[in-house]
Amino acid sequence: MSSMQQVLVAGPPVSVKGPRRPRGYRQLRGADFRWAIAFVLPYAAVFFVFVVYPFGYALWIASKPSLYAELIADRSYLAAVVNTLLFVGLGVNVKMFVALLLSGFFMRHRWWIRASLAVFILPWVIAAAQACVSFHWMLQDQGLVDGLLSAMFGMVIFLAARMKIPRDIYDAAEVDGAIGTRRFVHVTFPLLANLYFLCTLLSTLWTVGDFTTVYLVSGGGPAGSTNVLATLGFHYAFDTARPALGVAAVLSALPVLIPVVILLMRRLQTSEVEL
Repeated sequence: MSSMQQVLVAGPPVSVKGPRRPRGYRQLRGADFRWAIAFVLPYAAVFFVFVVYPFGYALWIASKPSLYAELIADRSYLAAVVNTLLFVGLGVNVKMFVALLLSGFFMRHRWWIRASLAVFILPWVIAAAQACVSFHWMLQDQGLVDGLLSAMFGMVIFLAARMKIPRDIYDAAEVDGAIGTRRFVHVTFPLLANLYFLCTLLSTLWTVGDFTTVYLVSGGGPAGSTNVLATLGFHYAFDTARPALGVAAVLSALPVLIPVVILLMRRLQTSEVEL
C-alpha cells in the first residue's frame, strides 16, 4: 500500500454532511419556538403600528404628482427649501468643525479645562423643549446665540477619538517639525477624517428632519420667512388643513436623504470607524 493510501486509511473519517453548526447552536423546537414567537410578536406589532403603517400611509397620501406641482408653485415652499439648505449646510458643517476644535481644547492637561467639560454635558440632561424655549427668549431679549452648545455631541465623539491616537504618532510628528497647526492639519485631521465624514452624514440626516429647534425658536416666523421643510409641512397639515400637502413637503427631501443614507451605510460596511 502506498504512503498516500496509508494516510487516507489512517486519517480521520471524512464527513459528507453539510457545514458544522457553531458551538452552542440549538434549533428552536416545540415550546421554545412558541415562546420565541410570543416574545417577538409584541415588538413586531408595535413596529408595524408605529413605523410601517404611518410611513406607508404617508407615502400613499403623498403619491399624487399634483401635490408636488402645487408645492413648487407655492412661494413658501421654495423659501423653505432655501432655508433648509442653509440650515443644514451651515449648521452641520459649522457644528462639526467647532466640535473638532473644541475636542482639541479639552485635550489639554489642565484641571480647570477638564472641570469645564461638565458644562458641555449638562445640555444632555435638559429636555429639548426647555433648551429651545430658552434660545427663543435669548434671541428675543438679548440677541445671544450660543452655537457652542449645539456642537457638544460631536465634540464628545471627537474628544474620545483624539484620546485613542497614540502619543508616539505625535512625538514622531514633532520630531519632523509638525507642531501646532501643522500637527492638526497633517496628523490629527487625517486620522479623524473618516469619523468626521460619518458624523457629518449622521448630522445631515438629523438636521434635515429637525422640527423642534426651528419651531420652538422662531416658529417659522416672521411671516414664514424662517420655515424649513419640517415646519412648513406642519403648517400645511395643521394650520391650513392640508395633510397630504404637508406630507408631500416633508417627503420632497427624500431625493437628498436616500443618497446620504446609502453613502452612510456603504461607509459603515466597507470601513471601520475606529482609528
